[in-house]
Amino acid sequence: MVEWEDAGIVLGRRRHGEADVVLTALTRCHGRHAGLVKGGQSRRMRGGLEPGSQVSLRWRARLEEHLGGFTCEAGAAVPPEVMEDAGRLAALVSTCGLLDAVLPEREPHPDLFDLCTGLLARLPEAEWAAAYADFERGLLEAMGFGLHLEDCAATGTTEDLRYVSPKSGGAVCGAAGEGYRDRLLPFPEVFRRTGPAPDADVVAGLAVTGYFLRRHVLDVLGRPFPEARERLIERLGRTRA
Repeated sequence: MVEWEDAGIVLGRRRHGEADVVLTALTRCHGRHAGLVKGGQSRRMRGGLEPGSQVSLRWRARLEEHLGGFTCEAGAAVPPEVMEDAGRLAALVSTCGLLDAVLPEREPHPDLFDLCTGLLARLPEAEWAAAYADFERGLLEAMGFGLHLEDCAATGTTEDLRYVSPKSGGAVCGAAGEGYRDRLLPFPEVFRRTGPAPDADVVAGLAVTGYFLRRHVLDVLGRPFPEARERLIERLGRTRA
């Protein structure tokens, strides 16, 4: 018998038979991991297994390669401020959907676990949209493609950063990018904010992270963005109009 205990964040669930669910969670030490939850469709258990819920998990299986079963103990639930706000809820569902789509099974990613718990703590706050943009940038870095936005990749200057190279993910200053503007991405101001980020800056930042997530992660895996991410961008776009 193989058994372990770990902290987890629910990413998704699917029905299994009449009463059970197969739960997928991001765990601190065991990565994205699935397990069967007996009685997971019951009214008593359902509320604690919503995407974004934090749980304590015990996984048991006869062999390591088996699906195994989860015993779940409820932790921090998704706050009402998130569940009752369409934008925050879209950010939460997009977070869980992206992690479920891009992470290999059972590969530890404690950095992403901490990144995700940090976002969950920030979603009830006023700057939740910028926090979500930070999450996507951190996800890119964890997947091996970090954005270098501190100085110009061509000249080294930290002044007048206006663009991002679609090849390297590095910042480009106005002078260096002048002749290539139509081939470059706009610089995402949300990532060098010193105060509250306007929704327009968040949308621009998500355009950049979305470009690289699609090119270097999702297209490679043959998977689309979660629909919730598109709803989030549409909502942010409406609020800035």
